Amino acid sequence: MNKKVNTLLFILGATVFNIIIAIISFILLLVFYDRVIIPRIPESGYSWGLTLILLASLAVSFAVYRVVLKYLIKKVEIEKYFDPIFVSKYRKKNN
Repeated sequence: MNKKVNTLLFILGATVFNIIIAIISFILLLVFYDRVIIPRIPESGYSWGLTLILLASLAVSFAVYRVVLKYLIKKVEIEKYFDPIFVSKYRKKNN
């Protein structure tokens, strides 16, 4: 496979990974909210909890994605296997 295909597959895989992490964290936070938080708050606060769970699950998925991406960058030579997504018009050509 060439670099462009590797880049495309990486972007697709990273997107699916991020969505899966968001769904898993949403479910885990929802279970925690249902078992621990709901018995301790009044009924008027239930809707705010779901909003906070959604935002927290997005934050968790973003944090996990960044950690995994940093680890991957340390382990893999990015320039060797992936093509740059954004290329500058003024990039110097190596002759």
